[in-house]
Amino acid sequence: MSNRRKQKGNRVKGEQRLISLLLLTVFGWLPMAPLLAQEAASARLRVVVNSDQDSVQADGGLTLREAIELVNGTLSVDRLSEAEKAQVSAATGETSEIAFQLPTGQTVIRVARQLPDLAVPLVIDGTTQTGYAADTPAIAELPLAAPIVELTATQGAFVPRGLTVVSDNVTIRGLSIYGFTDDHDDTARTPPADIFIAHRLPPPDVSQQAMPASNAPFYDRDVPPKNVLIENNWLGIRPDQSVPPTTSAFGVSVFNSTGTTIRRNWIANHDGSAVITSVRSDNLVVTENAIVGNGIAGMPDGIRLEGNIAQAQVTGNLICGNDGAGVYLFKPQGAAQIRDNQITYNGRRYRRAAVYLMGNDHQVTGNTIAHQAGPGVVVASFPRSSRNVIQDNRFSALEGLSIDLVTQDNVSVHDYQRGDNINPKRNSPNRRKDTGNEAINAPEFTSRDFILSGTQAQLTGKADPGSQVEIYRVTEGDFAYGPLSEPLGSTSADSQGQFTLTADALKSGERVTAIATDPRYGTSEPARNALVRTADTTTPVLTPTPNAVPRCTNPPVAQVPPVPVVPQTTPIVLKVPKNVHFALDKDFISPTSAKVLDRIAQVLLENPNIIVELQGHTDPRASDAYNLDLGKRRTISTRNYLIRKGIDPARMTVRSFGERQRISDGDTRLDFARDRRVELIYKDARNIEVIVQEEDLQLEPAGGVR
Repeated sequence: MSNRRKQKGNRVKGEQRLISLLLLTVFGWLPMAPLLAQEAASARLRVVVNSDQDSVQADGGLTLREAIELVNGTLSVDRLSEAEKAQVSAATGETSEIAFQLPTGQTVIRVARQLPDLAVPLVIDGTTQTGYAADTPAIAELPLAAPIVELTATQGAFVPRGLTVVSDNVTIRGLSIYGFTDDHDDTARTPPADIFIAHRLPPPDVSQQAMPASNAPFYDRDVPPKNVLIENNWLGIRPDQSVPPTTSAFGVSVFNSTGTTIRRNWIANHDGSAVITSVRSDNLVVTENAIVGNGIAGMPDGIRLEGNIAQAQVTGNLICGNDGAGVYLFKPQGAAQIRDNQITYNGRRYRRAAVYLMGNDHQVTGNTIAHQAGPGVVVASFPRSSRNVIQDNRFSALEGLSIDLVTQDNVSVHDYQRGDNINPKRNSPNRRKDTGNEAINAPEFTSRDFILSGTQAQLTGKADPGSQVEIYRVTEGDFAYGPLSEPLGSTSADSQGQFTLTADALKSGERVTAIATDPRYGTSEPARNALVRTADTTTPVLTPTPNAVPRCTNPPVAQVPPVPVVPQTTPIVLKVPKNVHFALDKDFISPTSAKVLDRIAQVLLENPNIIVELQGHTDPRASDAYNLDLGKRRTISTRNYLIRKGIDPARMTVRSFGERQRISDGDTRLDFARDRRVELIYKDARNIEVIVQEEDLQLEPAGGVR
């Protein structure tokens, strides 16, 4: 066939395809916007947004909505005013670009309805805004520069998504995006999020017309977008680091995508998870993000991975102060690597493991896991989870084991989310079938104590034959098992299961523990701790490591030497309320209680060493289950109010007692009003005294009952 005939044939096919698409659109089978975007994708534009309005009309400024429609091909340049046309030019790169030059003081873009999908390869670049300082980090932990351009929903409007990605090769950079949620009435909708990534087109609506033929173009277009990059954004947090008045539902929802990278973002203050996956997110990379204080009103985990997560990587992140697990894997397909993260102060609302694993072949390595209201890493047994490797991590300040393999015999929510503690030694082959990581046995030391020779001790024990045994130093607490504080070295168990390791840099009075890893099964729970000591009978008492100040982020390191801190030698007396009270059967903060919490917030800001446990209480006039839930809702309302006042979520945990800890046994309106409270338990290493004040009691009307 000649080249001319080939060209003619291709042109005819293209025309037929376009006609087919147009017919599908006319009859309601496909939306018009993605169609035109597909056909216009080759016309790459650079569009500069210079108006903070949310409109499409020929006027003096070009809006973000107009810019998206221009690059999508659903708005033609000839419909713009002359002033707007001046903001449009041909793109010099391989994709279209949306840049920003908003006037000073007009950098907040408020949208009243969802923006058009990003339906062509595109870069939306907030770093182009004048004043953006890429080299000026906002916190000491990660190089996160503060954005200038803000994208949010109009006050009072429910806008489910900030930006929706349906195309390959989309980059979103340098924006502050927050306040995107919905009324949650329709559970059939896809979840709201600041950034939502999904396949190009929804299924055809066949309620009013027949299903398209099997060869219709729709079917080869329903594919996940590839190579999406989300970087240098602040999601759920404003440029001044404050909590928005309306919190977003999720940060980044990777509903259906492959090869998405989420890096160097600050993702905070979401009702649900900071990053959540659903149908498909293979080759996902989540790296160098600050994931702080998420899950405050819904799905509590910082990162929640489910669906197809083959070759997903979670690396180098700060994951702190989230309400549940730091990383939670729920029935995933494929394996993930979770390495080199700082996972601290999570489990603020739900006492879960810092890392919760379902599935096979995951790797959890090189992480610091600390201050968890729950265990370090839990490996579930349902669905059957095996070959999960957990090595070279550092654990401290845990409410549970460093590594906990759950057995199917223990089936409560508590067991599966917080672990079921030490497993018995495997006594039959069947146990491999009902316990996480095939019930690999923990190592056993041959002695409860080992004698030092200088700074060395020869440690011996038994583990599963052929397994790799890692020895750890234990640096805190008086626990029988762990935590796995510091790796000291590794060795292999022989064919009889015997192992020997000479550990160095030890002191008399220290303790050691061990874990075993077999590539066929995964990593074990920790061994029972053993003591190292000198040959004499005396064992020195080692000074415990002081508690760390609970803080997720810190200001950048000052360029001038800091002022020396004078040690506190005498207790500080704080005049601060201890209780916040609630109306009958209510969980919201009243104006009177808000004033009390404002005072508490001010004291907490002035005293950053104080941590608080918020304990929810009710009066006795309902069922125990109802009152436990009501108490929890009251603590959440109290904590979220303090978060909005700038209190680091890492400093607060919540617990509900319902009606179980009443103030008195009385049944007067005053007694019941005192019962309806959140009690704040202040803790500080300096033994700070707390003076209790009650000023917001809320009596129900005389004769009122629930």
